[in-house]
Amino acid sequence: MLLLGTVSLFGDMTYESARSISGPFLALLGASATTVGVAAGLGELLGYALRLVSGSLVDRTRRYWSIALTGYALNLLAVPLLALAGSWQLAVGLLFIERAGRAIRVSPRDAMLSFAGRRMGKGWGFALHEAMDQGGAMLGPLAVAALLAWRHDYRLGFAVLLLPALLSLGVLLLARALYPNPAALEPAGLALGARGFDRVYWRYLIAAGCIAAGFADYPLIAFHLGKSGGVGGEWIAMFYAIAMGVDGLAALLLGYGYDRHGLSVLVLAAVLAMPVAPLVFWGGFGASLAGAILWGLGMGAQESIMKATIAAMSPAEQRGRAFGVYHLAFGVFWFAGSALMGWLYDVSLTALVVFSVALQGLAAVQLFTLIGPIDRYLLPATPPDGRA
Repeated sequence: MLLLGTVSLFGDMTYESARSISGPFLALLGASATTVGVAAGLGELLGYALRLVSGSLVDRTRRYWSIALTGYALNLLAVPLLALAGSWQLAVGLLFIERAGRAIRVSPRDAMLSFAGRRMGKGWGFALHEAMDQGGAMLGPLAVAALLAWRHDYRLGFAVLLLPALLSLGVLLLARALYPNPAALEPAGLALGARGFDRVYWRYLIAAGCIAAGFADYPLIAFHLGKSGGVGGEWIAMFYAIAMGVDGLAALLLGYGYDRHGLSVLVLAAVLAMPVAPLVFWGGFGASLAGAILWGLGMGAQESIMKATIAAMSPAEQRGRAFGVYHLAFGVFWFAGSALMGWLYDVSLTALVVFSVALQGLAAVQLFTLIGPIDRYLLPATPPDGRA
């Protein structure tokens, strides 16, 4: 758990730093708001679709490390190459490669995390990883923000990210050497979800899809903050760093509560994330900062307890495919929502905000109706002591 968390710490320093400035960088290269929204959404769609492929492949082959290593290499090494991009088309292509690499490695990594988190509670296990993950996601953008404040050079910002990329890959190779068979941490066999992907699973995917569709992607938020002139370039990256810090802390708190109180904790997180769009697209500096904080809370829930629910509903031998189907559905809705919100941004900010809030509210209602059915799936957990 700690080794994979360290891999993600350095990995997030790399690609989350790039994500924090990709919107303004694409605008500098001549991209429109619609282009940014569609590119961000299409990149996520590509990324999430490939997770089903890698998840199914890892279930068949059990080659967790080989598939994860391939994905991490593509994911991380595409980022510093952005320093060489001379057009927005080339930059978007590299961002697609980065998203594809992330997609390939996510399902095997999530499966390995679910195995390692069996003893400490899946909610807490995913939350602990997310906290380390977001430590890197906070440190990286902070460093980029400082670099932009000193020397306003996006290309230099991308180039220096080669160092954490190499560190992440090095720790990953160490983890592979120490734990060559991660599935042994959780023996294959029956689980509460052994009947397969039943109606509750699919209803949960619809709720998760509504969250994805209505959750504004940060590149579009950053594009707006830069275009409106109310937030400077270095503060845009700073807001993202703050959001990542909130993400990590929220994941720990939500994961702890989830293992004890079930899906109601996720419902609460969905409700708290609803005001993000009004704050960032209608507000000034202070409101945008508040929106970034709530955006981080929403991301913390998505990357910890939303995944823990999938792990609880699926047996170990089907875990990769369960995550793959979930990620594919999430990505399709994310792409549709991001593309539509990018278009709405050019047409009407009011329509964009109404769309975002309505979808988030619909998701919260659907999750509320699933509290009883899903809580039956949740495995009892021992108090999280971090030793598993």
